Amino acid sequence: MSDLHLSPATPAIMQQFQRFLDSDVLKQADALYILGDLFDAWIGDDDPSPFAAQVREMLHEASSHTNLYFQHGNRDFLLGEDFARAANMTLLPEEQVIQVADEPVLLLHGDQLCTDDKDYQQARKLFRSPAFQAQAMAMSIPERIQKAAEIRQMSGEAKAVKSSDIMDVNQMAVEAMMKKHAVQRLIHGHTHRPGTHDFTLDGHAAKRTVLADWNGQASTVLRINTSTGEEQSLSL
Repeated sequence: MSDLHLSPATPAIMQQFQRFLDSDVLKQADALYILGDLFDAWIGDDDPSPFAAQVREMLHEASSHTNLYFQHGNRDFLLGEDFARAANMTLLPEEQVIQVADEPVLLLHGDQLCTDDKDYQQARKLFRSPAFQAQAMAMSIPERIQKAAEIRQMSGEAKAVKSSDIMDVNQMAVEAMMKKHAVQRLIHGHTHRPGTHDFTLDGHAAKRTVLADWNGQASTVLRINTSTGEEQSLSL
């Protein structure tokens, strides 16, 4: 799953997430991989809000029956070891390969593949830098809340004037990333364009699966059978 964009302003999505965490679907799963943007904004692990505490407790409870893994997105890159430890969730690197039915599968948030959007990639490099993150965490919590709101507003304004094509992944970047990790399967989120893309990579069949975002109405997760590798999109 990815791109839930949880916030106090989206109680319907919070309720859906809670139902999913309590569901037999998850309880029967070996692991849950959250590929970024679990939160619409994350101001730091020291966030004292009831909302942050609620999500932390929800995840911790779910971890009693399912292993939880988290990969940072462009909205929650400040989520750190303190929150992960409290939620009993394992943090993953930006590029993670897992084994599914004896086949390596690459997991990404996906924003690093949108290389046609040069302005976004510059901002991504800044936000992911240790210097920026240290500077952000040195701010007071009210200052961080304000800064996060400003960044979201600027992001929304930028998207409004950009071509939709440059906000999607670049196929050459996809293929280069898959070759880097020697995989024929890739799963990512970020673009909010769910679907499956089949293509040829170095003469072999390759597959890119894009996860859906959650919007309070249509919310889905991707279930993978680790024995067969079969993918199934489940609507919640």
